[in-house]
Amino acid sequence: MPEHAALRQSLARLRRLGAIPGIAPALKRAMPRAGRALRKAVIAEVPTLAAGAEPGVRAERDRHAGEHLKEVQRLFAGGEVAGFEFVRAHARLRSEQRFPLEAMLHAYRCGHQVLSRWMRAAVATLGAERREQAVSAVSDLGIEYTNAISAVLTAEYVAHTRQMAQAEGDRRADTLNALLNPEGGVDGHDAQLLKRAGYLEPNQAFCVVVAQSTDPLEMNSVPRVQRIVEAMSSAVTSEKIKALIGVRNNVVTAVYADWQRQSGWTAPRASLADRVERMLLILGPAVLIGVSREHGSVALVPKAMQEAIAALGCAHVGERVVKFGALPMRRLLLVRGGDYVRAALPPWVADFATADAKARGALVETLRAYADADMNLIRAARVLHVHPNTLYARMQRINQLTGLNSQRYHDLNELLLAVDCQGV
Repeated sequence: MPEHAALRQSLARLRRLGAIPGIAPALKRAMPRAGRALRKAVIAEVPTLAAGAEPGVRAERDRHAGEHLKEVQRLFAGGEVAGFEFVRAHARLRSEQRFPLEAMLHAYRCGHQVLSRWMRAAVATLGAERREQAVSAVSDLGIEYTNAISAVLTAEYVAHTRQMAQAEGDRRADTLNALLNPEGGVDGHDAQLLKRAGYLEPNQAFCVVVAQSTDPLEMNSVPRVQRIVEAMSSAVTSEKIKALIGVRNNVVTAVYADWQRQSGWTAPRASLADRVERMLLILGPAVLIGVSREHGSVALVPKAMQEAIAALGCAHVGERVVKFGALPMRRLLLVRGGDYVRAALPPWVADFATADAKARGALVETLRAYADADMNLIRAARVLHVHPNTLYARMQRINQLTGLNSQRYHDLNELLLAVDCQGV
C-alpha cells in the first residue's frame, strides 16, 4: 500500500471537485492571517512552546508553522505528496533538544483546527454547487494531513532518539574503557576521549563502584542489569559529582568524579568514597556493592577498580555496601588469597570440619569466642554461657584433631585462618 494513501485519496477527491487548484490563490492570500492564528493557538495550548520558551524554541516554532502552511498551499496548487522532509528535520532537531514528543503532537492537533478553518474559508470562493462537498472534503484532508505529519514526526523522532542513545552509549562505553585501562594509558585516542569528557582536568578525585545482583545469574538478564544501572544513576543525586556508568565484566561499573579540596580556605568535607557510599545505601537488598577508596589521579582509576572488586567480594546480604577503605587487613587477605590457600590447606582441615559439623558448630564457635576474648578462657566461657571446663574440653578436642595448640597465639591464628579459608 502506497505511503500516505489516505491523504492522496483526499487530494484526488478535491481535484475532482475543482478545489485543487481552484482555492490555491485564496489560500495564499490568507496565509499571513492563518500563520498568526496558528501561532496564537499553539501558544495558548502548549506551554512549552509559549512566549516564555527559549528564543531558539520560539523561532523554530514559528518557522515550522510557516512550513506547514506552505506545504498545504503547495498541495492545493497541484503538488504531489512528498516525503515531508521538513517534518523529519524538525523531529531530528527537537530530538537533539530533548524536546517532549507529546508537546509537538499536541501542537499538531491544535494546528489541525486552524488549518481546517483556513481551508474551509478558501472553499467559499468556489461555486455554490461544489461548495458543500468541498467543505466536507477539506475537513477530511485536514484530518489525513495531521495524521500523516504526526506519523512522520513520531517515527523520525523515535528513530533519531534511539540513534543518539546508541551513539551516547558507545561514547560512554569508550570513555569508561579508557578510564579503566589497566595500563593507565592517556595517550592518543583515549586521551582525547578523557579530555573531552573533562577527566583530565587537575584537582579531581575519583572513586569506582561495582555492583551486581545478590543472585549472579540475574546479571545475564539485560532488564535486570539496566535497572541496577538506573538505580545507581538516580542514587547519586549530587550535581557536583560526575558519574559514568556502564557494564564491564558482567558487573555494573561506575566511575564517580568530583573536585578535590582546593586549599586550606576551602571548607573540608567527607571523602568522595564516603559520600557515594551513603547515597548507595538506599539501593535495595537485592544488590551487592563494592566501593573503592578516593584517588586523586585519573591514572589511579584502574587501581580503584581493583579495590572496588575486592570490596564487592566481601559484600553479602547482611552487609550490602562494602567500602574498600574500611576493610581490615585480615579480611582483605582472605578475599585476595583465599582461592590460593584453599588449594593448599593442611590435611587436618577435613577431619576438623567433620567433627565441627557433628558438634553443631561448637568447635569453631569456641575458637572465635576465645580469640574475641583476647585468649581469656574464663571470659570466653562466660560469653558462650558454658562452664570453663566445657570450653577447655572443646579446645583439647581441637588440639587432638589438628595437632595444634589452640591456646597458643600463632596456632590459634593458624586455626582461624584455615577455618575462614575453608568456610567451615
